[in-house]
Amino acid sequence: MIKFAGYTVSEGQLLLAGAVLIALLFLLLFLSLRAAARSARMTEPLVHQLGAVSARVNELSNGQQQLSGGLTHVSEAQASAQTKMLELMEKRLAEVSGKMNENLSGSAQRTARSLGELQQRLVAIDKAQDNITKLSGDVLSLQDILSNKQTRGAFGEIQLNDIVTKALPSDSYTLQATLSNGKRADCLIHLPNPPGPIAIDSKFPLEAYEALRNAETDWHVNEAAKQLRIAVKKHIKDISERYILDGETADGALMFLPSEAIYAELHTNFPELVRGGFDARVWIVSPTTCMATLNTMRAILKDARMREQAGAIRRELGLLFADVDRLGTRVENLDRHFHQASKDISDIKISADKAGRRAKRLDNFDFEELAPEEPSVVPLTKPDS
Repeated sequence: MIKFAGYTVSEGQLLLAGAVLIALLFLLLFLSLRAAARSARMTEPLVHQLGAVSARVNELSNGQQQLSGGLTHVSEAQASAQTKMLELMEKRLAEVSGKMNENLSGSAQRTARSLGELQQRLVAIDKAQDNITKLSGDVLSLQDILSNKQTRGAFGEIQLNDIVTKALPSDSYTLQATLSNGKRADCLIHLPNPPGPIAIDSKFPLEAYEALRNAETDWHVNEAAKQLRIAVKKHIKDISERYILDGETADGALMFLPSEAIYAELHTNFPELVRGGFDARVWIVSPTTCMATLNTMRAILKDARMREQAGAIRRELGLLFADVDRLGTRVENLDRHFHQASKDISDIKISADKAGRRAKRLDNFDFEELAPEEPSVVPLTKPDS
């Protein structure tokens, strides 16, 4: 028996009280562990959410770095493309300018050369005019040359060749040109369409003219004139049929007379033959008028070549305008890409701000520990007195 504070406690009661205390301690320890486990279970989803948010923030940070690198690359590519386009434009403009300067310089030189040659031709024409009287009086001296057809034809061809070579560039005509019908023209002038290539024939039936010149009576004069009309009409018809071809030559041809005297005789006493030549689209020319006609053709050729040069310049300008238009389109596309990239960066910033605010709110949450349950107290019984 044990006395305690006026009470008498037996050993069995002490053992019972000790057992109760130990049981209470175990109960408190169990409740504490249970509360800790409950707290751990409650905080586990939050820990997972915080981990997911942290991973998302890392992904956004990595995406922002990649986007920053991409924008830097796009900016460098844009600068390089602009530099290349500017260099290309400068090079193209320099080439066009060089070509234009070269063409203009060449045209000016050719114009000056043509004017000089034209002046020389005019001087030659003046000299030829001065010699008309002398040539008209040289019929007797020409008789020896023109009495034979072959000699006469060769003389006309040589005279025509000399006039053509002096009046036209070498690439603008062909001597003894063969046409598609097998006929050979003494000279073919390559004029642009219209009118197209025009043929020149240097042969002429001189026998009738010689008979007219040698006629002594009126009857002989009339007979010689009749034969001259027949011969000239036939020759005009032959030229029209041989050297005027649809789609190949011009709508006309030239009949070259090697003598100014014959030309004057036809226009003075046989105007109907000249009009017949006009109707058949065969124009009769003398050495002087042939030179003037060829100089007119030279002006036509020069104008055609000037138009070709102008067309080449216009084509180059058209290509330049197309390049500038493509440049404007590509700049617009590049500006649209930059605008889209700027918008994407703005959206990423908004998402990052939202994620930051959410993380801050999660960081400010208070997690209170659960209060442990109060243990039931077993009162000590007061012993009987």
